[in-house]
Amino acid sequence: MQINNGKGWTFNAVPEVYEKLRPGYPEELYQAVFAYVQLGPACTALEIGIGTGQAAPPVLKTGCALTAVEYGDRLAQVCREKFRDYPRFSVITGKFEDACLPENAFDLVYSATAFHWIPEETGYPKVFRVLKPGGAFARFANHPYQAKDNPELSEAIQHAYAQYYYPYYKKQPAKPAGFTEDRAAAIAKIADKYGFTDTRYALFHRQRILTAAEYRSLIGTYSDHIAIVESVREPFHDAIEEAVNRYGGSITIDDTIDLQLARKP
Repeated sequence: MQINNGKGWTFNAVPEVYEKLRPGYPEELYQAVFAYVQLGPACTALEIGIGTGQAAPPVLKTGCALTAVEYGDRLAQVCREKFRDYPRFSVITGKFEDACLPENAFDLVYSATAFHWIPEETGYPKVFRVLKPGGAFARFANHPYQAKDNPELSEAIQHAYAQYYYPYYKKQPAKPAGFTEDRAAAIAKIADKYGFTDTRYALFHRQRILTAAEYRSLIGTYSDHIAIVESVREPFHDAIEEAVNRYGGSITIDDTIDLQLARKP
């Protein structure tokens, strides 16, 4: 399981842009989750890493009580304001690893493009502990693939990464690749190691088209971009925005969203 230590704080720096440009999740995904676990007013749910709340509305609309854990205090405050009309919604500010949560308490624990920040040997056992017997864990994440069908734009963007991003992080250039079903299946099986049963996975797809300015704003919400010093980040983003404008003025992003479901016996 990929772990990205050290950059989780960065989202807290751009809550307004994050809220505007980070996408939500397909209705079909929630249909799959709610077919796996029935939620209603008598139920309790926990979201790990709520961000600005893109994944929360369908859960709140079931009438269940929703507790969220969010590391960023500014992000947590956005959610308190956003969901103030839901009296059974609350946010704990802090890391999931450190949060004091009751055991055997939740019908659903879920995390949307956030669980990868937590070491699996910490995250899965804690999820298991806080779930009720028979409760469900739903982990889902978005995997964007930019300019898949525009090779000139893709090459120009990779040139910008090679000039700025990879030298900054002292990494070797990596070729863009889509998220595969084999990878989704492998991630889903991780839950088996920690006592979960009835593990499943599903993939969902969608497409987004952004202008050059919108795409620049979007990558400005990526944790690894925020963490780059401004003197490198600004010319890096200038180069990407210029490339999008040069090759059509917009960029198509093909998203693959993987859903992992697992149950506490």
